[in-house]
Amino acid sequence: MDIISKLTQEFSLKSWQTENVVKLIDEGNTIPFIARYRKEATGSLDDQTLRSLSERLDYLRNMEEQKRKICESIEGQELMTDEIKNAIENAATLTELEDIYRPFRPKRKTRASVAKAKGLQGLADAVYAQMPDGKTPGELACGYLNDEVTSVEDAIAGACDIIAEMISDDPAGRKMIRYSCKNNGSLVSSGIKEDLGVYEMYADYSEPVKSVAGHRVLAVNRGEKEGFLKVSVDFDKTVGIGILKNLHIKNDSPSAEMVSRAAEDAYVRLIFPSIEREIRNALTEKANESAIAVFAKNTRQLLMQPPVKNKITLGLDPGYRTGCKVAVVDETGKVLDTAVIYPVPPHNKVEEAKKIIKDLVKKHNVQMFAIGNGTASHETEVFAADVIKELDCGISYMVVSEAGASVYSASKLAAQEFPEYDVSLRSAVSIARRLQDPLAELVKIDPKAIGVGQYQHDMPQNQLSRALDGVVEDCVNSVGVDLNTASAQLLNRVAGISSAVAGNIVAFRQENGTFTSREQIKNVPKLGPKAFEQCAGFLRISESENVLDNTAVHPESYPAARKLLKLCCVSDDDVRNGRVDAVKTYVKTIGTSALAKELGIGEPTLMDIAGEIAKPGRDPRDELPAPLLRTDVMGMEDLKVGMELKGTVRNVIDFGAFVDIGVHQDGLVHISQITNRYIKHPGDVLKVGDIVTVWVISVDVAKKRIGLTMKAPEKSNGN
Repeated sequence: MDIISKLTQEFSLKSWQTENVVKLIDEGNTIPFIARYRKEATGSLDDQTLRSLSERLDYLRNMEEQKRKICESIEGQELMTDEIKNAIENAATLTELEDIYRPFRPKRKTRASVAKAKGLQGLADAVYAQMPDGKTPGELACGYLNDEVTSVEDAIAGACDIIAEMISDDPAGRKMIRYSCKNNGSLVSSGIKEDLGVYEMYADYSEPVKSVAGHRVLAVNRGEKEGFLKVSVDFDKTVGIGILKNLHIKNDSPSAEMVSRAAEDAYVRLIFPSIEREIRNALTEKANESAIAVFAKNTRQLLMQPPVKNKITLGLDPGYRTGCKVAVVDETGKVLDTAVIYPVPPHNKVEEAKKIIKDLVKKHNVQMFAIGNGTASHETEVFAADVIKELDCGISYMVVSEAGASVYSASKLAAQEFPEYDVSLRSAVSIARRLQDPLAELVKIDPKAIGVGQYQHDMPQNQLSRALDGVVEDCVNSVGVDLNTASAQLLNRVAGISSAVAGNIVAFRQENGTFTSREQIKNVPKLGPKAFEQCAGFLRISESENVLDNTAVHPESYPAARKLLKLCCVSDDDVRNGRVDAVKTYVKTIGTSALAKELGIGEPTLMDIAGEIAKPGRDPRDELPAPLLRTDVMGMEDLKVGMELKGTVRNVIDFGAFVDIGVHQDGLVHISQITNRYIKHPGDVLKVGDIVTVWVISVDVAKKRIGLTMKAPEKSNGN
């Protein structure tokens, strides 16, 4: 297989793009580095495309290795033919390869192998030949009686087993049945318990295999695993058996009748159970891929939420019996103060709690409240809103997701970061920091614990982790990292920096003080030339005398950037103070093509350099809509059908989106209520963090369910 040609075709690329990407990957370059600093070589492919291409490259190379091993095995058995070799070379999937290899794979003990050991292969071959004028199966069987085969019936039964396995091993029959089952079969489930709970809708469920939605596949799988459902693939048996008979029955001889029985046995006992497993595995694999893609997309959007910068923030980790933990952090996330208050049941020490919060606000000039959305969140939100009203000093608040906060608080990492605080107070610090900089705080948590997907615990964990780790890496590198303030966990997500090197950077910083240039990081133990090449452009040093050290311009492009600044008569101080209009004017006047040639770089690199000079230290998240902050609170009981509200999208899933409308319980906007036009997936029009206008269409306080729509209601004309 020509892997380059296949990848080129699958990703709709030019062959030079594919060749360059594969070469760059093989040279050990990271995806973020290739995406950002090798645009000329890749044709400016983005990180997600590059990651997909890299995964597909691994798959195809694995398949080539499997082909090599299969060829070696068949040649070792001295059974290789040109036809088999061509079939192996032309196989497009691992499933096709398995079908080809099936007859040659060393088998465990089967009914057919037992019959062969009794010397019945010759009888099976003679019957399968179906000679029109030959002997009947009974007459043929007489020649194969021995000490182990004492009757004609035993001989015929053994030969049937051998023929059934021969038919089962035939790739053509399997391929045709698989195709027919995929296109005409149905995924079905039935309830096997009295109370099915959340699986009630799957008590008598059937949907075509070719169109079943991924989230329903995952739902019935979970129902089956938990013992509530029986799940299978329904397919017309007569069609499958008919396919086999058309392939293997040659005439209407007496032997043909025996082959017909063997074909039925092969289908029922060997082929259909195998294909049913394949189809269900394929459905699950596709559903997992889709769910992982949604999870990854949601995680990317959550991590890239705009930070609320330069605000002294008070974090509240709600709780009933153990109280509400409080932490005040400064603009950089440094802990200034902590406390525990008891404003909600069973303690109800409201006035005492108010005094503590007001004192903290005045003492530290607090500007924002961040409230965790866990247990007692709503009551704490009501309390906080009352305090804000009484203070009347322009404070607003936001309810932030606590997902993973408890995992982080009890982790070894949190203990190292805050040895002086107990687990609950660490959680309050984390909640405050999540509002200030979601990315910097959430990288400390296993991405799976962030909770913006569906059925994440049912997915292949390695595959999910790989996808989410890729997302975190891409997000961190697209934003950039302040080398003098970043935690080891954040540094570990920078391209080319391992956990050991990240620890060494922090240790070096603590021992030698702040970094004053990118060149200085070459002195960090174990950070070699390759690691420097990969990571340097993603690290920011605002304290550096060289203004380019606080941009995404890579050190390898400094000479070109310096030449551009000189041509434009722009100094480092001009860049720091935003006096860079001359650069934009010069690039426009000379033209990108001519200027890039003069500077000895590609046009994409020129445009990136010019963009970075225009905004040194820029954060791409700042260009996104700011998060929705609140000053007042409502409860579910305050909601009325038809009410218009502003909300924040918290999770996008296959069948809709959950929106935080400020009542503690997120409302569901079903996919049919998102827009008046047809959409394949809610993610086509919504993303985590979007601020949307919604209208209430249903409220069930008992079940804690809120139905929302994004379709504006028609206004009455007054008639």
